Amino acid sequence: MSKLPVLKAKRIIKLLLKLGFYIHHQTGSHVQLRNSNKKYLRITIPRHDKFDLPASVILNILKQAEINKEEFIKLLRKKK
Repeated sequence: MSKLPVLKAKRIIKLLLKLGFYIHHQTGSHVQLRNSNKKYLRITIPRHDKFDLPASVILNILKQAEINKEEFIKLLRKKK
């Protein structure tokens, strides 16, 4: 089992946009994403550009997006 890398919110948002999500709205520093295919999916991402997101927050985002951790790591490696 691979360890999650430390990432900025901007990179996670960019990857999710490529997976079919779109930015629904932003309130303050929190971005709301929704999926065009799965209407029930709603993801909240804290966008504090100065800080990296901790692994626990990234795992919560992946859970909201219904993405497996290993699948996410593969997508990250593919995009480099």
